[in-house]
Amino acid sequence: MSMVIPTVYLQQVSRELKKVTWPSRATTIEMTMLVIAVSIIVGAYLGVLDYFFQQLMGVLI
Repeated sequence: MSMVIPTVYLQQVSRELKKVTWPSRATTIEMTMLVIAVSIIVGAYLGVLDYFFQQLMGVLI
């Protein structure tokens, strides 16, 4: 197992981060809103299913 030298590691990390293509502010906001919207839709869908199955179990039991 080789020893990792912290300064060399940090230099490599810095070099790699300069290669990253970062999204624009507008793209970041747009994708964040999309994630929030999808999360709300999925949460509502699961809430409706939970309510439906709760009522069904109440009838069956």
